[in-house]
Order: sequence, then structure tokens, then C-alpha cells
Amino acid sequence: MKDVNTPPRIAIALHYDKKIAPRVTAKGKGQAAEQILKIAEQHDIPLQEDAELARLLGTIPLGSEIPPELYQAVAEVIAFTYLLGGRNA
Repeated sequence: MKDVNTPPRIAIALHYDKKIAPRVTAKGKGQAAEQILKIAEQHDIPLQEDAELARLLGTIPLGSEIPPELYQAVAEVIAFTYLLGGRNA
């Protein structure tokens, strides 16, 4: 039985090409979130869990750049993924 007090899982995918601010390219809750996570894992895309950041990014329309208020938090996620992938930021 599912705990009704547990919110559904949220997943957000970002794209960053170093030219413009990162953009939200996919987002979903529940089953959609699970599918996003599955695709990320299949493509060896690093994952980071941050429920509050995911909730905030979930309010941004698909294809939109993240707002300046989230630059620092998202920069930390990008730095984390670069560190895992052995790339320089």
C-alpha cells in the first residue's frame, strides 16, 4: 500500500550548452518521473537528488531557461555532474 503522506517522485531534466542558461527539457511526477530517470540511467547521465530544487524547477515551463534566482543551485548540480563525468566546468 502506498503511503498517502509521501509525495510522488519528481524528475527534472536540464540541458546546458554553456551558451545560455540551462533549460528545462523534461519534467514529470510519478510514472513520468520514473521514465525520465530510467532514460537518464540508460544514457549514463548523472543523477542528483534534491527534492526542493526539483519542486522549484518543476514550475518552469518546458523549454524555458531557469530563472536567475536558481543559477547558484543549478550551477552546483552541473558542477557535481561534471565532477562525476571527469569533465571541467
